[in-house]
Amino acid sequence: MKTPLLTVHGLCKSFGNRPLLDVAALALEAGESYVLTGENGCGKTTLLRIFAGLEPAVVEAASFDGRAVDLNAYPEWLRCQVVYVHQHPYLFRGTVVENIAYGLRARGVPAAVRKALVAEAVEWAGVDYLLDSEPHRLSGGEKQRVALARARVLNPRLFLLDEPTANLDADARRQTMKLIRDLCDANNTVVVACHDREIIELPHMHRLHVAGGRIDEGSALGIPA
Repeated sequence: MKTPLLTVHGLCKSFGNRPLLDVAALALEAGESYVLTGENGCGKTTLLRIFAGLEPAVVEAASFDGRAVDLNAYPEWLRCQVVYVHQHPYLFRGTVVENIAYGLRARGVPAAVRKALVAEAVEWAGVDYLLDSEPHRLSGGEKQRVALARARVLNPRLFLLDEPTANLDADARRQTMKLIRDLCDANNTVVVACHDREIIELPHMHRLHVAGGRIDEGSALGIPA
């Protein structure tokens, strides 16, 4: 049995007087892939944002790789292990290369190492023809692939992807799907919030269905409350 990477107990989230999430317990295991499904507004994106430390919530207990963490006072070491990719990725000013290298530069990775890592990420994402392009000139699919490359180059333990194929045309969706399959096949821990049937039906994908604030784990492995 694999070791849980992220575990949470007693996770609750409300907006004003409207309760949204009430998750007794959940474990995301190392090297496994998960898909969050559910109706629009059920809390899928909010849950990803809580895991990424971008949204406050009531959480009785949480741990990452066996180490207790406070998701509301997100430690810097955990930010290096978890990457969240928004449905509509925000790209910084500058070239595509500068965007992909941003996180590496922020972490103080030496220039020579950074250059090699970015070159590999560029090739992986198939965005070599965009190297000198400005972000505002990219299509939605191109922005998504650059964002995935920017996430992957950081080599996180946990990828959180929010509707990565939504609103893409057929060709852009095909290219993005290839990258998602690669991430899932590379023994990364990946959580994808989506309605995309092709993602839901990927081999070895564990389904987490959000309804009424709770999670039906289906074939996913969980932990006792």
